[in-house]
Amino acid sequence: LEDGGKLNDCAVLYRSNSQSRVLEEALIRAQIPYRIYGGMRFFERQEIKDALAYLRLIANRYDDAAFERVINTPVRGIGDRTLDILRHITRERQITLWQAVQVAMNENKLAGRAATALLRFSELINSLQQDTMEMPLFAQTDFVIKHSGLYEMYKQEKGEKGEVRIENLEELVSAAREFIKPDEATEMSELTAFLTHASLEAGEEQASPHQSCVQMMTLHSAKGLEFPRVFMVGVEEGIFPSFMSLEEPGRLEEERRLAYVGITRAKQKLTICYAESRRLYGKEERHIPSRFINELPEECIQSVRLRGSVTRAYHQATVGSVASSISDTNVWKTGQKIKHEKFGQGTVINVEGEDSNTRLQIAFQGQGIKWLIAHLAKLEKI
Repeated sequence: LEDGGKLNDCAVLYRSNSQSRVLEEALIRAQIPYRIYGGMRFFERQEIKDALAYLRLIANRYDDAAFERVINTPVRGIGDRTLDILRHITRERQITLWQAVQVAMNENKLAGRAATALLRFSELINSLQQDTMEMPLFAQTDFVIKHSGLYEMYKQEKGEKGEVRIENLEELVSAAREFIKPDEATEMSELTAFLTHASLEAGEEQASPHQSCVQMMTLHSAKGLEFPRVFMVGVEEGIFPSFMSLEEPGRLEEERRLAYVGITRAKQKLTICYAESRRLYGKEERHIPSRFINELPEECIQSVRLRGSVTRAYHQATVGSVASSISDTNVWKTGQKIKHEKFGQGTVINVEGEDSNTRLQIAFQGQGIKWLIAHLAKLEKI
């Protein structure tokens, strides 16, 4: 923009939908209009609205919109007929749906099965509030997502769509961890302030179709499109390629083809970004640049470091390649399957140093990416 470029010329590409949240918030703060191509803004996504509705109902039992959204999500045997009875009571007595549940129970206005389902639902909401009362916001958010049944419901959804929903829910936990209550919200609880923030973020409209704006999209959505300026973000081991791709045969090649798609979207200039440290699903993780960066011709790359950035040494040659060692018993190589007593099974994705100084970066299933000192970690090769 400073060089006279146009917003319409710029596209930001990312591997997973869940990565859009921090980018959206940054663009909103900078007052830069944007549009998500082929997708919805983070706080508008179904699974995020579901999770926030549970949190809203915990914070305020009289939130009828939140009540209606989660009363039968996941399915718990509360149908339209039961809801119609509750709505009738609310209109007739000028009370909320939560209060209508108590009236319906006390006056036996519902059949046995429906009454039991409503009783269990009200007990669930009360227990979620009671159990999370002393928890920090991020832990409260995580607890509600897991114990409300949302996490398991979306985990059962087949294919990549279910994986994306789970990633978004985990990203919501990250958002809760990063949230800082503003000074003007001193009289609000942290949960209420966070819900207000989420409501405001969701209320920020995307740029209109004819407005000059930054285009944001996943790499999959970018197929067939081209832009003068392209920014590929989150190009790090464990994110792109994902650590899951290291576990499944053939999946790494799919990721590599997707990287090619992203690179070839740029007509004039491509900027590839990676973070040396990021909060991923509520946990602080140290990452290294993706092996896909190291596979690019050196003469085509101009490295740029931001001032004040944190530098951590790594050997480019070891990313996606075999590490050398003098002792056969201590040979570690990328792609090697291992088992750790605490973190379970994982895959070595980077090797640094030699002998007693060997450090391994390992992608653990469900535990994220960790750096371990090889001779101290008590790793078992699989």
